[in-house]
Amino acid sequence: MEYKLYVGNLAYSVTEDDLRALFAQAGAVKSVALIMDKISGRSKGFAFVEMETQQDMEKAISMFSGRDFKDRPLTVNIARPREERGGFGGGGGHRGGGNRGGGRSNDRNRNTRGGNNNSRW
Repeated sequence: MEYKLYVGNLAYSVTEDDLRALFAQAGAVKSVALIMDKISGRSKGFAFVEMETQQDMEKAISMFSGRDFKDRPLTVNIARPREERGGFGGGGGHRGGGNRGGGRSNDRNRNTRGGNNNSRW
């Protein structure tokens, strides 16, 4: 079983080592994952800390939720399972448009062309 915590409202200067040392005060830390921006390489201001036991996880929540760490009050909650995402950026689907298929823009364009209004092209 995983005992993973979401840790938010982190100062951008916080490192994984900082978090490991902090949460070790509550119990055994299994892993720390500081989430970084792929483009800038800077922290996104949140992390996931996995504790060894449920008791360690509950102790960490009670010890650190709302506590100031590097001049910012921490948000510490049980991490929710990651939601599945679509394979190619998800969402959307075909939006139509262009000169193919139905859609309002085609109706508008059809009426501005000369000739027979019943013709699509």
